[in-house]
Amino acid sequence: MGRGRELLRYSSTRLVLAPVMLWLIASMVFLLLRVAPGDPVDAVLGNRAPAAARAALRTRLGLDQPLLHQYLHFIKDLIHGDLGQALLNQEPVSKIIARALPASLELSLTALLIAAVVGLVVGFSGIARPEGKLDLAGRLYGIGTYALPPFWAAMIVQLLFAVILGWLPIGGRFPPSLLPPEGSGFLILDSLRSSDWISLQGALRHLVLPAGTLGLLLSGIFSRTLRLNLGRTLQSDYVEAARSRGLNEQQVVLNHALPNALLPVLTIAGITVASLIGGALLIEVTFSWPGIALRLQEAINQRDYPVVQGIVVVVAALMVLVSVSVDLLVALIDPRVRY
Repeated sequence: MGRGRELLRYSSTRLVLAPVMLWLIASMVFLLLRVAPGDPVDAVLGNRAPAAARAALRTRLGLDQPLLHQYLHFIKDLIHGDLGQALLNQEPVSKIIARALPASLELSLTALLIAAVVGLVVGFSGIARPEGKLDLAGRLYGIGTYALPPFWAAMIVQLLFAVILGWLPIGGRFPPSLLPPEGSGFLILDSLRSSDWISLQGALRHLVLPAGTLGLLLSGIFSRTLRLNLGRTLQSDYVEAARSRGLNEQQVVLNHALPNALLPVLTIAGITVASLIGGALLIEVTFSWPGIALRLQEAINQRDYPVVQGIVVVVAALMVLVSVSVDLLVALIDPRVRY
């Protein structure tokens, strides 16, 4: 009962702090956009527009209002779920995000799956023979993939598999000669649901290079984390006690050491979602992937305040949701966690 109350208090605290964190992030991006060089009016009308037209547009966009008034209006709309409209075409920001988010989620989730599978296989195979050649290769792999710049690795992959070998498309998300399947915006899921195997093949071929590149770059985090934690766990007292009871090494590793070593990996998986945001931006730009990170770059270049603010808030909300969910899951699984 005591642990249940502590877990409830811990969960309530995290859930209460989540909106506060979102408010801080939204406020920070609002202020940074206003103090950064550049004028959204210039992005819409150009530098040579008449002063009257510039003043009229500034008034229509509300940019002539005091900064505090703009901030309060932004927070009020945000509370009501209104992300505003794009400055260039007056399209609702929520529609822009809804159109771009499925592409980023499809890329990120596939990359995360690749990173987890490859990283765990490399990390577990290295601990089978510590200090051996396989372990050394796994360590070098983890360091190398973690240190490689995403944009450089993406260009090398494009050059090798798309330009030289010609096996896969160099960029984009779907073959331009085909109409994408309608539905949720997740092309693979929509293709499977409609049994459109040609569209499924086209979507998968375009997904292989960006998701594979991002997944392999992130897999080093999983392999290093599992290698370090599993090696430390195998030297703990309760594992030695299990060995002393006559259990073979496979039972000791799988039943006693591995479950405890995977808990930090679960936490790392949540943190990796944040790495996906930064890594996905460079990957999406390099592969011309029409996701939310590429749309964010375009909005920043165009000084489109509402689009930048809306994308940052939505991405931050997803990150906070994943972070809170992982923390609660770890606290529920691991009784050693203190609240």
